[in-house]
Amino acid sequence: MKKEIKFSLLYRDMWQSSGKYVPKVEQLEKVAPAIIDMGCFDRVETNGGGFEQINLLFGENPNIANRRWTQPFNDAGIQTHMLERALNGIRMSPVPADVRKLMFKVKKLQGTDIARSFCGLNDPRNLENSIKFAKEGGMISQAALSLTISEVHTVEYYTNLANTLIEMGADEICVKDMAGIGRPAFIGKIIKNIKTAHPKTTVQYHGHSGPGFSMASILEAARAGVDYVDVAMEPLSWGTGHADVLAVQGMLKDAGYAVKEINMKAYMEVRSMTQEFIDDFLGYYINPKNRHMNSLLIGSGLPGGMMGSLMADLGNNLESLNKWLTKRNKPTLTQDDLLIKLFEEVEYIWPKLGYPPLVTPFSQYVKNLALMNVLQVIKGRERWSMIADNIWDMIIGKSGKLPGELAPEIVELAKANGKEFFTGVPQELYPDNLDVFRKEMDANGWDYGQDDEELLELAMHPEQYRAYKSGKAKADFEADLAAQKAAKEPKAEKVEVPAGAFEPKSMIIDVNGEKFKVGVSYDGAEAAPAATSPAPAKVEAAPVASGNGASEVIAPLEGKFMLTKDTSETALKVGDKVKEGDLICYIESMKTYNAVVAESDGTVTAILKANGDNVDEDDVLVQLS
Repeated sequence: MKKEIKFSLLYRDMWQSSGKYVPKVEQLEKVAPAIIDMGCFDRVETNGGGFEQINLLFGENPNIANRRWTQPFNDAGIQTHMLERALNGIRMSPVPADVRKLMFKVKKLQGTDIARSFCGLNDPRNLENSIKFAKEGGMISQAALSLTISEVHTVEYYTNLANTLIEMGADEICVKDMAGIGRPAFIGKIIKNIKTAHPKTTVQYHGHSGPGFSMASILEAARAGVDYVDVAMEPLSWGTGHADVLAVQGMLKDAGYAVKEINMKAYMEVRSMTQEFIDDFLGYYINPKNRHMNSLLIGSGLPGGMMGSLMADLGNNLESLNKWLTKRNKPTLTQDDLLIKLFEEVEYIWPKLGYPPLVTPFSQYVKNLALMNVLQVIKGRERWSMIADNIWDMIIGKSGKLPGELAPEIVELAKANGKEFFTGVPQELYPDNLDVFRKEMDANGWDYGQDDEELLELAMHPEQYRAYKSGKAKADFEADLAAQKAAKEPKAEKVEVPAGAFEPKSMIIDVNGEKFKVGVSYDGAEAAPAATSPAPAKVEAAPVASGNGASEVIAPLEGKFMLTKDTSETALKVGDKVKEGDLICYIESMKTYNAVVAESDGTVTAILKANGDNVDEDDVLVQLS
C-alpha cells in the first residue's frame, strides 16, 4: 500500500513571505471556495504569525476576519492551523500567561483547529505552556522544531528536542525549516528518528524555497515518513515563499506516494484571484526581489518569511543612510551594497550571540543588530553601540536559554551596560495582566467581544488595537497606500514656459469662511493654483544643546516615537525632572524598541512628537531645561 502524504496550503504565509500585508476579509472569503474546490488540501494555514496584527494595521478587525475566513474550511472538513510564537504569542515580545491561555481558547472558538507553536530559541520551557494551553483550549498542539545549521544544531539536538516536546504532550511535530537552509539529508534523518521513536505521532514539514533546497528536502522528508507537507501556489510560490503544490504533487506521485489529485480549473481560479488581490493593493508592498530564489540566503541563514519586511526595512534605512552620507559629501550606497554588508554582518555576529535560530522574533533581532552595526560602522561609530531592549533580553536570558555560548566580548558588553543575566523560567518575568486591559476596556466603554476576543486583541497588540479603535490605523494605512500608488504613477513632464508668454490671472474663492487664491484659465488652459503665502521651509534640527541652557533629546535612528513599550511603564510628561542616563522614550524600528536616554540632567519643557509619530534620525524629540 502506498504511503499517503497530505498537503497544507500556506495561504497566510504565502503573503507574509512575499510582502507586508495579507488580503482583507472580503478577499479571503472570495477565494476560500475555490481553494476548497481544488480538492487536494487537507489543511490550510489561515491565521497567526502576523495575520492579526496586520489586520489591525490596515484598520480592520482580525476577529471578524478569522471567523469568516475559517468558516468555509470548517464546513468542508478541512483543518485550519495557525502559527504562534510560544512566549511571544502572536506578537514580537513576551506575553503574560493569562493572555497566552486566552489566545488558544479564542482561536479555537473562531474556527482554528491546530496551533503550530515554536520557540525561536527552541527552549522547551517556553513551549510547555503552549502545549498545555492549546490542549486545554480544545486545539491540536503541534510543537515545532526551529531548524537552522550550526555546530550546536545537530540531528541529535533536534531528535532530543522532539522527544522532549512529545513527552510534554505535543500531539504533532512540525519540522520548521523557516529559512529553507536545512540540508535535505539532515532533514530526512531528523524526521526518520522522530517517526522511528514515535510512529503514531504526526509529522509535518515546513520549508521555504529561497535558497534552493526545498524540492530535495521535501523528497527526503517523504522518504523519512513525513505525513504532511506545506505548499504554496502561483503567483506566490517559490521565491522567498514555498514550493508550488503542482511541482510537489508531481514529484511525490512519480516517487510512488499516494497524493490527492488537483482540480486544475479551481487552481487557475485561485491563481487568478490571488493575482487580483496583488493588483488591488497588496502588490504595492511586495518587493519584486522576493519573487526570486537567492542562494545568498544560505550563508546568512535568514528566513524567507522575513524577507518581505527585511527589504522594506532595508529600503527605509538606505534612504536615511544616503541622506546622512550626502550631507557629508560621501558616496551613497545601493540596496545591493547594503544587503551584502548585512548578510556578512549576520554571519559575523550570529555565533557571538549564541546561535539563536534565525526565526521570528530572533531572526529580526539578529538582522536588526547586524544592520545597526553596519550603519554605525559606516558612520564611523563603534560596532555594538546601539542594541535594542528586545535584543538585550535575548542576550541575557529573559527570552529563554540560548543554544550556544555567548562570546566573551558580548558578556563583557552586557556587564558594562549594567545587564544582569537571567537563568530562570522566562514566563516568570511577565506576570498576568488581563485585568489591566479589562479596566481599560471598561473605562473606554469597549465591548469585550464574543468569547472575549476583543479583550484578547487589546492585551496582545495594545498600541495597534488602540490605533484601530480610534480610526488612526485606517487613516494611516490609506495615506500610506495613496503614497505608494503615487510613487508608482508616471511623473508629469516639466514644460518650460517662456517668460511673458502670458499674464497670470487669479481669483479669490471663499471655502467655509477661509479665502484661497487659485489660478484660472489662460486661453483654455488651466493654471496651477497659486499659494497665498510661501510654504514654510523644513528646518533640520542639529543634535547640539541650544543657547539658553536648554538641551534637546535627539532621535538616534528613524522609526516610530513611543513614550512607553508596555503598561508597566509611566509615560514621560512635561514638568518631569530627569537625570543623565534616564529613559526618555523609545524608537520602535524594525519591530524592536530602542531606548532613548537623556544625555544631561534637566526638566522636560516640551515633548515635540506624538506617541506613534514617525521620526527621522536627528529629529528633536524632547526639550529639557
